[in-house]
This record gives sequence, C-alpha cells and structure tokens, in this order.
Amino acid sequence: MHARGSFMERIVLKLGMFETLMIAVIAIYFGEFLRKKIPLLKKYCLPAAVVGGTIFSIISLCLYSANVFELQFDYKTINQLFYCIFFAASGAAASLSLLKKGGKLVIIFAILAALLAALQNALALAIGKAFAINPLIALMTGSIPMTGGHGNAASFAPFAVDAGASAALEVALASATFGLISGCILGGPFGNFLIQRFHLQDSALDGKQNASDADIAASKTLVDKSNVLQAVFLMCLACGIGQILFLILKYFHIKFPIHVCCMFGGIVMRLMLDGQRSKNYDVLYESIDIVGEFSLALFVSMSIVSMRLWELSGLGLSLVVLLMAQVMLISIFCYFLTFRLLGKNYDAAVMAVGHIGFGLGAVPVSMTTMQTVCQKYRYSRLAFFVVPVIGGFLSNITNAIIITTFLDIAKNMI
Repeated sequence: MHARGSFMERIVLKLGMFETLMIAVIAIYFGEFLRKKIPLLKKYCLPAAVVGGTIFSIISLCLYSANVFELQFDYKTINQLFYCIFFAASGAAASLSLLKKGGKLVIIFAILAALLAALQNALALAIGKAFAINPLIALMTGSIPMTGGHGNAASFAPFAVDAGASAALEVALASATFGLISGCILGGPFGNFLIQRFHLQDSALDGKQNASDADIAASKTLVDKSNVLQAVFLMCLACGIGQILFLILKYFHIKFPIHVCCMFGGIVMRLMLDGQRSKNYDVLYESIDIVGEFSLALFVSMSIVSMRLWELSGLGLSLVVLLMAQVMLISIFCYFLTFRLLGKNYDAAVMAVGHIGFGLGAVPVSMTTMQTVCQKYRYSRLAFFVVPVIGGFLSNITNAIIITTFLDIAKNMI
C-alpha cells in the first residue's frame, strides 16, 4: 500500500494486488450479508458481488469527493486470470449435445446483438440532434461504451477527439461506467420479471427441461477434495491451451480475445473427458462449475470496487437523458425481441438477462446476473454457452464495423 500527494493536493492511496483481492472478498461477504438482511435484494436477483462492490465504490466516491484521498487499485493482472479461468469453466460446461443445440441460437443472438448496437447508435444521434449536442459526443453514449464497454470507449473515443470532439474520451468512459452500473442493477430484476411473468419457474411448465439427468445427478452429489483439485488443474490446462491458440491466431494477424480462446480451451477439455465414456465425470463437472463461480465472483467484485464513480459527475442533464434512453431501449429490445426470438422459454429469459449485461457494458455483468438468476431458479447451460460466445467475441466484431459506420455518419452531420 502506497500513498502519495502534497499539500492542497488529494492524496492518492495505491492498493496492491492482494489488498485489492482482500477488499473484493470483503465486498462479496458484505453483499451476501445484505442479501440475507434485505429480502428484496435476493428476490430481484441482485448479485452479492454487485451489492457489496457498489457500496464500496460509493464509499470510494465519498472519500474522493471529500478530498480525503483517491483509491487506485492494482487489479488488472489478477483480474484477467480469474476472468480467463471463468471462461475456461464456461467452455468446459459445453457438452457435444449442447454445442449442437446452441448453434442456431448463436446465429440468432449474433444478429440481435448487431441490431441492438446499430439501434443504440441511431438513438444516440437522434436524441443528440434534438438536444443540439455534437454528433460525435452523442455517439459516445451509443454502442461504443454500451455494447463495447470500457475497452471500446478507450479505443474508439480518440477518433472522435481527433475529429474535434475534445471531450469524447471522458464522455465515453463515464458512459461505460454508467452502463456497467445499470447492467448490474437491471439484469437480475429483469430476469426475475420475465420468469415470473411467463411462469417459467419450473422447467416442466414450458416442456423444455433445461437440465439433463446427468446435470441433476451432479447437482445432488457432494464434491470432494480430489475433484476440486482436478478441476482447478484442468482449468489451468484449458487456459494454457487458450494462450497457445491466442498466439497462433496472433501470428496469422487474427485478433481473438484471450478469454474466448480460454473458453475454447475449456471446450477441448470437456470433449476429451466426454470421449472417455467408461468413466463418469459428473462430480468433476460440478467441481469445475464451483471453480468458475469462484473466479467470476472475484472478477466482478474487483471490477466494481475499482469503479471511478466520480467520472459520472461531469455528465450534464442532456447526456443523462441520452444514457437513460439507452437503458429504456435495451429493456424494450430484450423483452420484445431477444426473449421471444430465442425461444420465449427459460433459457431465452436467462439469455435476455445476459444480453442486458453486455448490451450495457460488459460480459462479466452478463455472467454474474445470469448466475444469480439461475441460483434462484435453475441452471441454464445453454445460456452460459451462447452468451459468452456472442458477448465475448462475435459482438466485438460486428460492433466494430457498426461503430466505424456511425462515426462516418456523425462526422458528416457536423
């Protein structure tokens, strides 16, 4: 832990990697405590990591605003580790039958994700024009920070800055932070609403039971030390396979996110295990799910506790209107299109929750809100396969094309 600053300057308190990890765990415990004490949090599927992490980020904001000190976190390296392990575990959950079943839904979901990104940009430009906002600035509240998240905000905003919109980067990063918070808050209650509204609580009600007999048996089996250890080792191997795949693709100038490569590594491990038909790996698969859940909780908690909420303070009323319009758009879109076109069943409801998550800023938000919904009702292996493929990979490609097109449109509107 290091502090620096001088008289009349705000002190910057730098927290190391393990101090950040400790705070993330404390935030999770505190979130779980609040979920037990406040039934509404559990009823509307708000994740513990989100609840505790948000409260800590608000405390951080208060300390910053009071000019006490600014917290800075060293979390990127360890966060990437947990992120990749989680995606490897998601890949390991994809059996061959699931891969076959999910193929059609991946195509439909990819089209929906691209359509939403285009609508986000069109809405941003339309409202921006009504408020006489520079089109390039207005576009910084569209799919760049929403579907794209902080990564795309940092990547594409400089193009707008070069075109004369000097505040584009600040607006894009603040919008991405707003989207992250909105996705965390909206996803769980939205999923709970869909499941209750269409009576999808029991898998027998829609005639499409999501869990196989093997899944049910695994969920009722107590895991043991040897299987948990093997699960951790296998996910490390999967990440290694993912890294090799990443380097091979990079050699051929093919850009592929490392976490998606790790997901493919997990799929390889699952196919290898499923090929050994003489053995039953149900308990091992349950152990892998536990490793994935552990990794996701830590990743999300660290991501949220490190949020710089004071970046939102510079948003004017017109930009707040733009951002709230984005929240309304994605809610309507996921209710009337995503949920219905993906099957209008339990899996579709969970995937709609996932679409809200990465449609407002980040795949980890998708996964943690989906996970919380599934903890209340039942697991959706299909959703946990389809959503990462779209949100973690395909939407990045289509969104980049859409963003480039709308940046040209915005320049022509000036």
